Amino acid sequence: MSGPGPSNSLTDVEGLRVGHVTMAGDGYLTGTTVVLGPDAGMVAGADVRGGAPGTRETDLLDPSAAMERINAIVLTGGSAFGLAAADGVANELADRGIGFRVGSGDREVVPIVPAAVLFDLGRGGTFRATPDAETGRLAVRAALAGSTPEQGCVGAGTGAAVAHLKGGVGTASIVLDDGTTVAALVVVNAIGSPVDPLTGALSGARLLHRDDVDALIVPAAEESAAVLEAARPRGPVRDQPFDAQVLKNTTVGVIATDATLTKAQCRKLAGIGHDGLARTVNPVHTLLDGDSLFGLSTERRPPPDPVDLHEILCAAGDLVSRAVIRAILAATGTRTEAGYWPAYTDLAPSAVGRYPDPSQGISETEEQP
Repeated sequence: MSGPGPSNSLTDVEGLRVGHVTMAGDGYLTGTTVVLGPDAGMVAGADVRGGAPGTRETDLLDPSAAMERINAIVLTGGSAFGLAAADGVANELADRGIGFRVGSGDREVVPIVPAAVLFDLGRGGTFRATPDAETGRLAVRAALAGSTPEQGCVGAGTGAAVAHLKGGVGTASIVLDDGTTVAALVVVNAIGSPVDPLTGALSGARLLHRDDVDALIVPAAEESAAVLEAARPRGPVRDQPFDAQVLKNTTVGVIATDATLTKAQCRKLAGIGHDGLARTVNPVHTLLDGDSLFGLSTERRPPPDPVDLHEILCAAGDLVSRAVIRAILAATGTRTEAGYWPAYTDLAPSAVGRYPDPSQGISETEEQP
């Protein structure tokens, strides 16, 4: 495999655009992220493994369903209320004449907009401060502006948390040896812990590319203790009423490629992406998470042969792991009237080191091969 694409993000896949709307303050801590495909649409599949998902139009992505193209994917906070953002995305696209054509008029189209939500209700202090249809419209406009997607506490990751640490949005890409690009964007908001329970280091750090972040090492002992306390997997407490302990969770995301894939192959792409999630968060796919991933193909390159498809699928898992870690490292500590979520880098600054400079050669203290 080669290295990351030019921006090391989902938009390295030709034809994709990403837009974030961040809603923070005045009781809000939530937001919406939209992934727009080419105007002609994109092939997609979905793999939903959490036991408490909130989704829209995922049945259309089944290989047996008639619809062959979709126009956008919506990832959003706000739990079930946040699905309203997908209405805004659909209306904004329809106003622009983008969608499945059902009539002869310029705007007689039905945009196909699958969506997945995460549970962040009340994190900003007001329970019903959630994304709405206008949020979706603004996310489309942000995507059309065409910038490299931000990471951290933006868009759907604004109110995200992983265990008791701050979560967020992360993204990563890889260009394979044959020139195919594969990329992922993940919104990390999980019950499970993202750290090694023995050391406090981020799980899956070995899968990072040196262009992703500075080197990650085991944090100092005193920092490790603070990280392990904040990263304990959250769960219901037996001596409290279960309905009083609603858990705010669910990791959602997309894996995309410019290779031409079928719907079934896109579904497999999403499925192997879940392997990357399992390498970085534990436990994962619980009855109290709604973990949902989408696989996308923009069809800008020819269909892969079986060996090339194998490489694309293998990349998917690593990319999700890289995106999860990049999200956690890009997140910033956040305090609202509802609580405080420290960032991993706040608690373990010593864990972020530096890769050696290859231009300096091998130091005398390093072993020779």
